[in-house]
Amino acid sequence: MTSAFIAVFLVCYCLMILREYHMFQLNSYKARAYMRGFKWQFSPFSYFLNVLQTSFNWPRKAKKPMVCTPRVKRMFVTHAALVGALAFFSLPMYSVLLPGVLALLFPATVPLVNLLNSPLETAINNWYIADAKRILKEMPRLLVIGVTGSYGKTSTKFFLQKLLSYKYNTLMTPESFNTPMGVVKAIREQLRPIHDVFVCEMGAKNIGDIRELCEIVKPRFGVITAVGPQHLETFGTIENVEKTKFELADAIPDNGMVFLNYDSEIIRNKNYGKPLVSYGASLDAGDCCYAARDIKVSSAGSSFRIAFPDGEERIFETPLIGKHNVQNIMGAIAVADYLGVERDDMAIGVRRLEAVPHRLQLIRKNSIIIIDDAYNSNPSGTGAALETLSMYDGVKIMITPGMVELGPAQDEANRHFGAKAAKVCDYVVLVGERQTRSVREGLKDASYPEEKIFVAETLEAAFDVVGKVEKIDPDGGQKVRQKIVLLENDLPDNY
Repeated sequence: MTSAFIAVFLVCYCLMILREYHMFQLNSYKARAYMRGFKWQFSPFSYFLNVLQTSFNWPRKAKKPMVCTPRVKRMFVTHAALVGALAFFSLPMYSVLLPGVLALLFPATVPLVNLLNSPLETAINNWYIADAKRILKEMPRLLVIGVTGSYGKTSTKFFLQKLLSYKYNTLMTPESFNTPMGVVKAIREQLRPIHDVFVCEMGAKNIGDIRELCEIVKPRFGVITAVGPQHLETFGTIENVEKTKFELADAIPDNGMVFLNYDSEIIRNKNYGKPLVSYGASLDAGDCCYAARDIKVSSAGSSFRIAFPDGEERIFETPLIGKHNVQNIMGAIAVADYLGVERDDMAIGVRRLEAVPHRLQLIRKNSIIIIDDAYNSNPSGTGAALETLSMYDGVKIMITPGMVELGPAQDEANRHFGAKAAKVCDYVVLVGERQTRSVREGLKDASYPEEKIFVAETLEAAFDVVGKVEKIDPDGGQKVRQKIVLLENDLPDNY
């Protein structure tokens, strides 16, 4: 009976461990970020409840499934050895206590395994980094452009790659590969001698992260798209965010150039003290080297006029919607023009730009228009998304789990978000009752009708709510109005 109990428990334990390694991977193998998940949920009983929950719900479809990388495999081997040693050295008479011991040690087990493997992982990572540096050193003519910012960096990277491709053979880091090992992977697997330009997105959650990336790729040009309240959970203060983003500017050599978005107040007011090229798309930006004026934005696209530094003026048109996209396009135009891309080619390129996936991306699904802004929501981005939603005529519905990773400012930011949404949305569907409490408070503070607020546990359930929302004209007519759904943020599995 005892053996059977232990066997069943170990099977459940293995299922649980698989889930926790998935969570650890989603937290970038950072022990501190991973352990935050236990602050509110761990208790002597929660472990057993989680085991049961995992067992009865296995397999569960993840938004981003776990990838069984060589690193994860090495962690599995170490973990098995650790549990095996514990079982071997425990006396047979005490073997019935093994499940309890594993339960008590569980919150620290995954970080402990990572710690035990850290010397080996460091050595392996250093070898990969050295190999990437070797590849870059063998390409002395390669222009490396670093792109960072609290938001807008991925879109700017995509747009810049498109425009530069009219003159240069350009490679960019794929998707959101913006960590040291992600960048190293892109260099080792995709960079070839035929490439003229490498556009490298640089992400950061801690001071020194950008500096580490710059030491690997040694950028000659740098673009800083914004400094704002993003990842405050790890940065702590906005000053630390600013300091980290400008690590890119500090790394640019004398024969390079830094491109700064003057729409960002913190960037605009910083005394940088070195040569720079400024760009912007708002009146607040003041006199910029590259400034968008006469901006016209509608549900059909956007147009704007640019006065270039040499005095020439041009009208640019794009199918992309929102001033947010105009701002990111301006950054790409500034760099492309500085590097000699023909302006006629740039005008064609801007007309052909496509929305970056999950960043104000328009999707038509049956009779519904979906504005997919699901990736990495932040206070500035939510404002831009709501402004975009307001341009459409129809039943405006927002689905959101709120914003995360904003530290102590998170609740207040979500309340402001709710208050703004109340002015635009006909209906709001909140994903997760606990997570969206502050958003709901903001809606109520703005006197938003309670009957127009819905709470769903999953994104799928939220879309079920959308299907049930009426489309009848609010003025009493029987004209059926189109539904426009804003998908604002989609939390990863570790939330």
